[in-house]
Amino acid sequence: MVPMRAFNSAQFVLPLPPGHRFPMGRYALLREGLEGSLPEVRMLEAPRASDGELALAHTPQWIAAISDGSVAPEAMREIGFPWSEAMVERSRRSTGATIAACRTALTEGVAANMAGGTHHASASKGGGFCVFNDAAVAARLMQAEQGRRARLPLRVAVIDLDVHQGNGTASIFRNDPSVFTLSLHGARNFPFRKEASDLDVELPDGCGDADYLSALELALDELERRFTPGLLIYLAGADPFKRDRLGRLKLSFDGLEARDRRVFDFAWRRRIPLAFAMAGGYASDISETVQVQLGTFRVATEYWRRWQNAAP
Repeated sequence: MVPMRAFNSAQFVLPLPPGHRFPMGRYALLREGLEGSLPEVRMLEAPRASDGELALAHTPQWIAAISDGSVAPEAMREIGFPWSEAMVERSRRSTGATIAACRTALTEGVAANMAGGTHHASASKGGGFCVFNDAAVAARLMQAEQGRRARLPLRVAVIDLDVHQGNGTASIFRNDPSVFTLSLHGARNFPFRKEASDLDVELPDGCGDADYLSALELALDELERRFTPGLLIYLAGADPFKRDRLGRLKLSFDGLEARDRRVFDFAWRRRIPLAFAMAGGYASDISETVQVQLGTFRVATEYWRRWQNAAP
Protein backbone atom coordinates (compact mmCIF):
# COMPACT_ATOMS: atom_id res chain seq x y z
CA MET A 1 0.00 0.00 0.00
CA VAL A 2 1.37 3.42 -0.94
CA PRO A 3 1.64 5.90 1.96
CA MET A 4 -0.67 8.87 2.31
CA ARG A 5 1.00 11.77 0.57
CA ALA A 6 1.53 15.14 2.27
CA PHE A 7 3.22 17.98 0.42
CA ASN A 8 5.63 19.99 2.52
CA SER A 9 7.05 23.49 2.07
CA ALA A 10 8.56 23.87 5.57
CA GLN A 11 12.07 23.96 4.11
CA PHE A 12 11.18 27.18 2.27
CA VAL A 13 11.28 29.47 5.28
CA LEU A 14 9.70 32.90 5.22
CA PRO A 15 12.11 35.27 7.04
CA LEU A 16 10.26 37.38 9.59
CA PRO A 17 11.46 40.10 11.96
CA PRO A 18 11.82 39.28 15.70
CA GLY A 19 8.50 39.34 17.53
CA HIS A 20 6.36 38.88 14.41
CA ARG A 21 3.05 37.28 15.40
CA PHE A 22 2.91 34.74 12.57
CA PRO A 23 4.01 31.35 14.01
CA MET A 24 6.34 30.25 11.23
CA GLY A 25 7.87 27.56 13.40
CA ARG A 26 4.70 25.49 13.49
CA TYR A 27 5.39 23.98 10.06
CA ALA A 28 8.70 22.42 11.09
CA LEU A 29 7.08 21.17 14.30
CA LEU A 30 4.27 19.56 12.31
CA ARG A 31 6.82 17.79 10.13
CA GLU A 32 8.62 16.51 13.22
CA GLY A 33 5.34 15.39 14.76
CA LEU A 34 4.35 13.45 11.67
CA GLU A 35 7.76 11.79 11.47
CA GLY A 36 7.43 10.69 15.07
CA SER A 37 3.80 9.57 15.21
CA LEU A 38 2.43 8.84 11.73
CA PRO A 39 4.99 6.93 9.65
CA GLU A 40 2.30 6.06 7.11
CA VAL A 41 2.36 9.69 5.93
CA ARG A 42 4.95 10.27 3.22
CA MET A 43 6.13 13.88 3.12
CA LEU A 44 7.14 15.14 -0.31
CA GLU A 45 8.63 18.47 -1.32
CA ALA A 46 5.96 20.86 -2.58
CA PRO A 47 6.27 21.77 -6.27
CA ARG A 48 6.53 25.40 -7.33
CA ALA A 49 3.40 26.99 -8.78
CA SER A 50 4.14 28.61 -12.14
CA ASP A 51 2.94 31.99 -13.39
CA GLY A 52 0.50 30.22 -15.70
CA GLU A 53 -0.98 28.22 -12.84
CA LEU A 54 -1.28 31.25 -10.58
CA ALA A 55 -2.98 33.16 -13.43
CA LEU A 56 -5.95 30.80 -13.23
CA ALA A 57 -7.04 32.70 -10.12
CA HIS A 58 -4.90 35.88 -10.02
CA THR A 59 -4.33 38.82 -12.32
CA PRO A 60 -1.04 38.98 -14.23
CA GLN A 61 -0.38 42.36 -12.61
CA TRP A 62 -0.58 40.91 -9.09
CA ILE A 63 1.62 37.93 -9.95
CA ALA A 64 4.25 40.20 -11.53
CA ALA A 65 4.24 42.74 -8.69
CA ILE A 66 4.69 40.06 -6.05
CA SER A 67 7.33 38.25 -8.08
CA ASP A 68 9.58 41.23 -8.84
CA GLY A 69 9.05 43.14 -5.59
CA SER A 70 7.29 46.11 -7.17
CA VAL A 71 4.20 45.51 -5.04
CA ALA A 72 3.06 48.66 -3.22
CA PRO A 73 4.06 48.96 0.46
CA GLU A 74 0.43 49.32 1.52
CA ALA A 75 -0.40 46.04 -0.24
CA MET A 76 2.37 44.29 1.69
CA ARG A 77 1.10 45.83 4.93
CA GLU A 78 -2.30 44.30 4.19
CA ILE A 79 -0.64 40.91 3.80
CA GLY A 80 1.35 41.38 6.99
CA PHE A 81 4.71 40.08 5.74
CA PRO A 82 7.80 41.96 4.55
CA TRP A 83 8.55 41.31 0.88
CA SER A 84 11.50 39.05 0.08
CA GLU A 85 12.44 36.56 -2.60
CA ALA A 86 12.05 33.85 0.03
CA MET A 87 8.47 35.00 0.68
CA VAL A 88 7.68 34.70 -3.03
CA GLU A 89 9.21 31.23 -3.25
CA ARG A 90 7.37 29.99 -0.18
CA SER A 91 4.07 31.38 -1.47
CA ARG A 92 4.54 29.58 -4.79
CA ARG A 93 5.49 26.34 -3.03
CA SER A 94 2.53 26.51 -0.66
CA THR A 95 0.21 26.93 -3.64
CA GLY A 96 1.97 24.13 -5.49
CA ALA A 97 1.44 21.87 -2.49
CA THR A 98 -2.33 22.23 -2.72
CA ILE A 99 -2.19 21.61 -6.46
CA ALA A 100 -0.23 18.41 -5.83
CA ALA A 101 -2.56 17.35 -3.00
CA CYS A 102 -5.61 17.79 -5.24
CA ARG A 103 -4.03 15.79 -8.08
CA THR A 104 -3.15 13.02 -5.65
CA ALA A 105 -6.56 13.01 -3.97
CA LEU A 106 -8.27 12.54 -7.31
CA THR A 107 -6.44 9.21 -7.73
CA GLU A 108 -5.86 8.10 -4.12
CA GLY A 109 -8.83 9.60 -2.24
CA VAL A 110 -7.06 11.76 0.36
CA ALA A 111 -3.92 13.93 0.32
CA ALA A 112 -2.56 16.90 2.24
CA ASN A 113 -0.82 20.23 2.05
CA MET A 114 1.12 20.68 5.29
CA ALA A 115 0.64 24.45 4.96
CA GLY A 116 -1.72 26.40 2.69
CA GLY A 117 -5.26 27.52 3.24
CA THR A 118 -4.39 31.05 2.12
CA HIS A 119 -8.01 32.09 1.71
CA HIS A 120 -7.71 35.86 2.19
CA ALA A 121 -5.91 36.36 -1.14
CA SER A 122 -8.23 37.55 -3.92
CA ALA A 123 -7.56 37.89 -7.63
CA SER A 124 -5.61 41.15 -7.44
CA LYS A 125 -4.37 41.45 -3.85
CA GLY A 126 -3.39 39.55 -0.75
CA GLY A 127 -4.28 39.98 2.89
CA GLY A 128 -4.14 38.40 6.33
CA PHE A 129 -0.86 36.47 5.81
CA CYS A 130 -2.05 35.25 2.37
CA VAL A 131 -0.23 36.08 -0.89
CA PHE A 132 -1.77 33.67 -3.42
CA ASN A 133 -4.99 31.69 -2.95
CA ASP A 134 -3.88 28.07 -3.08
CA ALA A 135 -7.38 26.53 -3.02
CA ALA A 136 -8.61 28.77 -5.85
CA VAL A 137 -5.58 28.09 -8.06
CA ALA A 138 -5.78 24.34 -7.42
CA ALA A 139 -9.53 24.15 -8.04
CA ARG A 140 -9.23 25.94 -11.38
CA LEU A 141 -6.25 23.85 -12.46
CA MET A 142 -7.96 20.55 -11.58
CA GLN A 143 -10.97 21.66 -13.59
CA ALA A 144 -8.77 22.49 -16.58
CA GLU A 145 -6.85 19.21 -16.38
CA GLN A 146 -9.98 17.09 -16.10
CA GLY A 147 -11.57 19.02 -18.95
CA ARG A 148 -8.62 18.20 -21.21
CA ARG A 149 -8.45 14.57 -20.10
CA ALA A 150 -12.09 13.54 -19.81
CA ARG A 151 -13.99 16.44 -21.36
CA LEU A 152 -16.23 16.32 -18.31
CA PRO A 153 -16.72 19.29 -15.99
CA LEU A 154 -15.25 18.97 -12.49
CA ARG A 155 -17.30 20.60 -9.74
CA VAL A 156 -15.32 21.59 -6.66
CA ALA A 157 -16.47 22.42 -3.13
CA VAL A 158 -14.24 24.40 -0.77
CA ILE A 159 -15.11 23.64 2.86
CA ASP A 160 -13.41 26.41 4.83
CA LEU A 161 -13.32 25.79 8.58
CA ASP A 162 -10.67 28.34 9.44
CA VAL A 163 -12.07 30.64 12.11
CA HIS A 164 -11.78 33.60 9.72
CA GLN A 165 -14.03 33.95 6.70
CA GLY A 166 -12.56 32.91 3.34
CA ASN A 167 -13.22 36.28 1.75
CA GLY A 168 -10.64 35.91 -1.02
CA THR A 169 -11.97 32.53 -2.10
CA ALA A 170 -15.53 33.83 -2.04
CA SER A 171 -14.63 36.81 -4.24
CA ILE A 172 -12.71 34.72 -6.79
CA PHE A 173 -15.60 32.28 -7.24
CA ARG A 174 -18.45 34.78 -6.82
CA ASN A 175 -19.91 34.16 -10.28
CA ASP A 176 -18.66 30.62 -10.84
CA PRO A 177 -21.39 27.98 -10.45
CA SER A 178 -18.84 25.17 -10.84
CA VAL A 179 -17.28 25.92 -7.42
CA PHE A 180 -19.21 25.96 -4.14
CA THR A 181 -17.68 27.96 -1.29
CA LEU A 182 -18.70 27.13 2.28
CA SER A 183 -17.25 29.16 5.16
CA LEU A 184 -17.96 28.49 8.85
CA HIS A 185 -16.37 31.34 10.80
CA GLY A 186 -16.53 33.82 13.66
CA ALA A 187 -19.09 36.53 12.95
CA ARG A 188 -17.08 39.27 14.67
CA ASN A 189 -13.63 38.18 13.58
CA PHE A 190 -11.34 39.18 10.71
CA PRO A 191 -12.01 40.11 7.92
CA PHE A 192 -14.38 42.76 9.15
CA ARG A 193 -15.69 43.40 5.64
CA LYS A 194 -16.70 39.96 4.42
CA GLU A 195 -17.48 38.67 0.95
CA ALA A 196 -20.50 36.51 0.19
CA SER A 197 -19.67 32.80 -0.05
CA ASP A 198 -22.21 30.38 -1.51
CA LEU A 199 -22.88 29.43 2.10
CA ASP A 200 -21.69 31.48 5.07
CA VAL A 201 -22.29 30.31 8.64
CA GLU A 202 -21.46 32.99 11.20
CA LEU A 203 -20.74 31.91 14.77
CA PRO A 204 -20.82 34.01 17.95
CA ASP A 205 -17.78 34.61 20.12
CA GLY A 206 -17.37 31.81 22.63
CA CYS A 207 -19.09 29.16 20.47
CA GLY A 208 -18.18 25.72 21.85
CA ASP A 209 -18.08 22.15 20.62
CA ALA A 210 -21.78 21.26 20.62
CA ASP A 211 -23.05 24.39 18.89
CA TYR A 212 -20.19 24.36 16.38
CA LEU A 213 -20.73 20.73 15.41
CA SER A 214 -24.47 21.26 15.06
CA ALA A 215 -23.84 24.24 12.76
CA LEU A 216 -21.36 22.22 10.72
CA GLU A 217 -23.77 19.33 10.26
CA LEU A 218 -26.48 21.69 9.02
CA ALA A 219 -24.01 23.33 6.65
CA LEU A 220 -22.91 19.99 5.20
CA ASP A 221 -26.54 19.01 4.73
CA GLU A 222 -27.13 22.27 2.87
CA LEU A 223 -24.04 21.73 0.72
CA GLU A 224 -25.31 18.29 -0.26
CA ARG A 225 -28.75 19.66 -1.04
CA ARG A 226 -27.42 22.39 -3.32
CA PHE A 227 -24.28 20.97 -4.96
CA THR A 228 -22.67 17.71 -6.09
CA PRO A 229 -18.87 18.05 -6.06
CA GLY A 230 -16.29 15.80 -7.65
CA LEU A 231 -13.53 17.17 -5.40
CA LEU A 232 -13.47 18.68 -1.91
CA ILE A 233 -10.79 21.09 -0.74
CA TYR A 234 -10.88 21.27 3.06
CA LEU A 235 -9.27 24.13 4.98
CA ALA A 236 -8.75 22.55 8.40
CA GLY A 237 -7.89 25.64 10.43
CA ALA A 238 -6.64 25.03 13.97
CA ASP A 239 -7.75 28.50 15.04
CA PRO A 240 -11.25 27.65 16.35
CA PHE A 241 -9.31 26.14 19.28
CA LYS A 242 -10.23 27.63 22.65
CA ARG A 243 -6.73 28.95 23.39
CA ASP A 244 -6.03 30.40 19.96
CA ARG A 245 -4.90 34.04 20.21
CA LEU A 246 -6.90 35.13 17.16
CA GLY A 247 -9.83 32.72 17.26
CA ARG A 248 -12.46 33.85 19.82
CA LEU A 249 -14.23 30.45 19.65
CA LYS A 250 -14.01 27.73 22.32
CA LEU A 251 -13.49 24.38 20.61
CA SER A 252 -11.61 21.67 22.50
CA PHE A 253 -9.15 19.17 21.06
CA ASP A 254 -11.96 16.61 21.03
CA GLY A 255 -14.32 19.06 19.34
CA LEU A 256 -11.83 19.78 16.59
CA GLU A 257 -11.24 16.09 16.01
CA ALA A 258 -15.01 15.57 15.78
CA ARG A 259 -15.16 18.45 13.27
CA ASP A 260 -12.50 16.81 11.10
CA ARG A 261 -14.21 13.45 11.33
CA ARG A 262 -17.51 14.92 10.10
CA VAL A 263 -15.84 16.45 7.03
CA PHE A 264 -13.83 13.35 6.12
CA ASP A 265 -16.84 11.12 6.71
CA PHE A 266 -19.02 13.37 4.53
CA ALA A 267 -16.51 12.95 1.70
CA TRP A 268 -15.96 9.21 2.24
CA ARG A 269 -19.63 8.28 2.31
CA ARG A 270 -20.13 10.00 -1.03
CA ARG A 271 -16.75 8.85 -2.41
CA ILE A 272 -15.63 12.42 -3.05
CA PRO A 273 -11.82 12.82 -3.18
CA LEU A 274 -10.59 15.24 -0.51
CA ALA A 275 -7.46 17.40 -0.37
CA PHE A 276 -6.84 19.31 2.83
CA ALA A 277 -4.67 22.21 3.94
CA MET A 278 -3.73 23.46 7.41
CA ALA A 279 -4.90 27.11 7.22
CA GLY A 280 -4.69 29.18 10.43
CA GLY A 281 -3.51 28.38 13.94
CA TYR A 282 -2.18 30.90 16.46
CA ALA A 283 -2.23 29.35 19.93
CA SER A 284 0.10 31.06 22.42
CA ASP A 285 1.64 27.64 22.99
CA ILE A 286 2.55 26.66 19.43
CA SER A 287 2.58 22.99 20.42
CA GLU A 288 -1.20 23.17 20.93
CA THR A 289 -1.71 24.31 17.33
CA VAL A 290 0.48 21.44 16.17
CA GLN A 291 -1.50 19.03 18.37
CA VAL A 292 -4.70 20.10 16.59
CA GLN A 293 -3.04 19.62 13.20
CA LEU A 294 -1.70 16.18 14.11
CA GLY A 295 -5.23 15.26 15.11
CA THR A 296 -6.42 16.26 11.65
CA PHE A 297 -3.76 14.02 10.11
CA ARG A 298 -4.74 11.09 12.32
CA VAL A 299 -8.33 11.35 11.12
CA ALA A 300 -7.15 11.81 7.53
CA THR A 301 -5.02 8.66 7.56
CA GLU A 302 -7.96 6.64 8.86
CA TYR A 303 -10.08 7.70 5.89
CA TRP A 304 -7.16 7.39 3.48
CA ARG A 305 -6.86 3.71 4.55
CA ARG A 306 -10.56 3.24 3.78
CA TRP A 307 -9.97 4.57 0.27
CA GLN A 308 -7.07 2.18 -0.29
CA ASN A 309 -9.00 -0.83 1.01
CA ALA A 310 -11.95 0.02 -1.21
CA ALA A 311 -9.85 0.39 -4.37
CA PRO A 312 -10.42 -2.28 -7.03
